[in-house]
Amino acid sequence: MSESKNLWGGRFTGEADQKFTEFNRSFGFDRKLFEVDVRASLAHGEGLLSAGVLTWTESEQIRNGLETILKRAANDACYFDELPAEDVHSFVEARLVQLIGDAGRKLHTGRSRNDQVATDLRLWLRDEIDQISERVRDAQTVLLDLAEAYPSAVLPGYTHLQRAQPILWAHWCLAYFEMLARDGERLMEVRKRVNVMPLGSAALSGTSYNIDREAVARALGFDGVSRNSLDAVSDRDFCIEFIAACSLVMLHLSRIAEDIIIYATTEFGFLELSDRVATGSSLMPQKKNPDSMELVRGKAGRVFGHLSGLLATLKGLPLAYNKDMQEDKEAVFDVAGTVGASLEVTATVLRNVRLREERMREAAARGYMNATELADYLARKGIAFREGHELVGRMVLHAIERGVELQDLALDELQVFSPLIEEDVYLALSLEQTLATKSQIGGTSLERVAEALEAARASLADTKSSAGQ
Repeated sequence: MSESKNLWGGRFTGEADQKFTEFNRSFGFDRKLFEVDVRASLAHGEGLLSAGVLTWTESEQIRNGLETILKRAANDACYFDELPAEDVHSFVEARLVQLIGDAGRKLHTGRSRNDQVATDLRLWLRDEIDQISERVRDAQTVLLDLAEAYPSAVLPGYTHLQRAQPILWAHWCLAYFEMLARDGERLMEVRKRVNVMPLGSAALSGTSYNIDREAVARALGFDGVSRNSLDAVSDRDFCIEFIAACSLVMLHLSRIAEDIIIYATTEFGFLELSDRVATGSSLMPQKKNPDSMELVRGKAGRVFGHLSGLLATLKGLPLAYNKDMQEDKEAVFDVAGTVGASLEVTATVLRNVRLREERMREAAARGYMNATELADYLARKGIAFREGHELVGRMVLHAIERGVELQDLALDELQVFSPLIEEDVYLALSLEQTLATKSQIGGTSLERVAEALEAARASLADTKSSAGQ
């Protein structure tokens, strides 16, 4: 089948250079917009009918033709390959003209590819945000399930990757739940700004036809219409905002991945990945590698790169549309696919984690992680915290020299450093008491974490309800 004609050929008499044509073509990637382009064209056709540009017969021909194109594309794997095109918009128009003849040529009345592509991209991205948001909620659900599966599990908390203070495993899960909750909120904020219709802005100055833009917007599910045609066709802020929000999602997934990678090592040994989500070595038969988590960690950099690249592409563009903006699609498409897949695989990995509770608890009970508790104990006895901090530091040094933990020191040894220390110090130094004292809102005590889990379940249920899940 012959190649479809360009949408702009009337001004030209010579043939375009073949390499230039290939360089200019975007159909290889913007065919992702096919379905939304047809949806937008259906709504635009209704707008043209209401404006008196199309007769009822022409409108019906266009509507039937577009619906036929959708069905054929869904049922024919070669449908896109049989008709090479410059972009998805010229492909749809060429297919429509093939089906219904000259009536199909009237569909582009009152619009430009500039507002057409901006509309398509917003429609596509709106759907993608909804899907990614659902995967965020799924990952949050898995984190809560994992927390509730091990309600009393304890592990060391770290600062500077050094053991710091013991925390509940559920507290760890809730920390990432909170990060993903913010990610979900950001995505919804982006969606609000995505969901504005530029169609009707034409090339840059607006349309000359009496099309009811607000009616078209309602038909497409937009919240409203753009207020300035120049801005509407040249705005790609929504693409940058989307990638920025996704960059934070990937940042958080990368941190989850890093923790899981570390905790699964022989040196830490806090958890084990099931065979379903681990790989082996081609040389070393004993290995069990967390490849999927390493890939998530690596793909974060890929998404960050798209953010930097699109910012650099757009920073010096004059009003209004410029062909540079064609570069937005591959970045947005790749980010959406990468983030969606990373969320899905992270949730799958978390579903296939088995904790080694004894190993975790042993690690949480050693390494002088109750030193702060001893300083607080002295403060409650009336010693200024800074002075108590220094005294405890000396006690830790003494314990290190003896090769024992603080709670293993005899009472008379502790009293050498302060006569205010009494028998009740051993309760204060216990792992259970160390956790129990963190009983303020946001703390890691059993009571507070149980409350936080209940609140997290409720907030997630509300979010899912709002999203219509």
